Amino acid sequence: MSSEYPIIELERRLLAAMYKIGSQLNVSLDYTASASEVMKILHDECSLLCGMLTIRDTERNIMLVKSVHSPIPNNATDEKQVSYKAGEGIIGEVLNQESSIVIRNLGDDLRFADKLALYDYDKPFICVPLKDSSSRTIGALSAQPESNSDHVITLQSQFLEMVANLIAKNIQLAHQVESTQKQLVSERDGLRRKVRNNYSFDNLVGHTKPMRKIFDQIRLVSRWDSTVLVRGESGTGKELIANAIHYNSPRANLPFVKLNCAALPDNLLESELFGHEKGAFTGAIKQRKGRFELAHSGTIFLDEIGETSPAFQAKLLRVLQEKEFERIGGSDTISVDVRIVAATNRNLEEEVNLGHFREDLYYRLNVMPMYLPALRERIEDIPDLAEFMLDKLSKKQSRTVSITDNAIRSMMGYDWPGNVRELENTMERAAVLSESGIITPDLISFPKHESSSLPLKAPLLSPRAEAEPIATKEMLSNDERQAVIDALEQSGWVKAKAARLLNMTPRQIAYRIQIMDIEMKQI
Repeated sequence: MSSEYPIIELERRLLAAMYKIGSQLNVSLDYTASASEVMKILHDECSLLCGMLTIRDTERNIMLVKSVHSPIPNNATDEKQVSYKAGEGIIGEVLNQESSIVIRNLGDDLRFADKLALYDYDKPFICVPLKDSSSRTIGALSAQPESNSDHVITLQSQFLEMVANLIAKNIQLAHQVESTQKQLVSERDGLRRKVRNNYSFDNLVGHTKPMRKIFDQIRLVSRWDSTVLVRGESGTGKELIANAIHYNSPRANLPFVKLNCAALPDNLLESELFGHEKGAFTGAIKQRKGRFELAHSGTIFLDEIGETSPAFQAKLLRVLQEKEFERIGGSDTISVDVRIVAATNRNLEEEVNLGHFREDLYYRLNVMPMYLPALRERIEDIPDLAEFMLDKLSKKQSRTVSITDNAIRSMMGYDWPGNVRELENTMERAAVLSESGIITPDLISFPKHESSSLPLKAPLLSPRAEAEPIATKEMLSNDERQAVIDALEQSGWVKAKAARLLNMTPRQIAYRIQIMDIEMKQI
């Protein structure tokens, strides 16, 4: 552009270019890509040639070249690590001064370091800083005016400062979004790790044969998408098993949706599971996705499935068979990829015979049945369960909560009709009543039917096939007693070492030694 070029025309062109630049920066938060387009606009429409964007590396205190517009192919512009140290060249001087530098004739300024071999030494050069909201220099924008006119250079210098301000805002926003995304990803991954830890096999307590069988089944069924039916009395931990199946499966990072089928009547249950369209019924003021749709690609847990009516079961059967449904009031068929885990405390075989549960749905659900034993069938797990619950109570009450051996023996002699849930309530009630944090037998209280509880004897090492009175000392297996003695001898009669050999806790082996009348030797 010649020095005679009308200033008014230049202002008009710069204003139009500013609109284009603002629009371009709004397109993407990838400021490197946006800057490349901005440099092109500066060159083509503003007579500001060979625009260059440099960004400050605060750790090394240097300016890194991020974007250059070169109409003529130049190998130097392809270098990714071109940089200027503080005070090096015009760019480095802007980093030091934190203010704009305008050179009327580039060849007359000895500070210029032409690392890219792009610029005409007979023309001016403008370099302006990019500043953040705290007025700290985060980069620089430079270009070479085509005209030597002082009026034109002044106008283009002011224009370049405004463009630099827009680019700086774009860079700050990009960094904020990136920082927020990293924080969200970190929080998400942390929550996933926490959830996985909460439902890992380490948190499934029990060493008896029935529980080891359950753990083995979880490991097997978690790998595949087969429908699982978890069966057992109330309070045995069916939901915990469903959680373990999902969070140890390939779908662990995908949705896990739960619904208690006994909590809702049929009409609400259908809406909850399948969703509804706006206006489908009174009160349906907007479209709502159902639980099956929300669980797409993940797992849905249908608790208390045995409480549903045959009419609803017919609708549920189609979803299980075809993996498709329609929202209430809608006509569009929705297909989902969902893994089904159901649970019930009812005898479904008897319910089928009585006509209360559809036989076809029963066979569709009963692909992989898992039977959770009642607590009275695995009394030997009470010490482990108590220890696990004490850890939770200690964290909850912000103090150390412990329990005496006699209190454990008292609980091991009870029939536990409420299963693990009753045990947990009993432990928490006793902890609340304990001022010292030590749970003693007098703090362990059972419901009125406690007179029917089992004798206060210790259990066998091996699990019982069914609920039965706990064995007396005379009934204990000689092999089991000998196993404890052998472990003690092998460990030099150190209880902690013997416990590790038998895969027990020190508390558990102490019970065995006491109940089996094993005389401890002093070595």
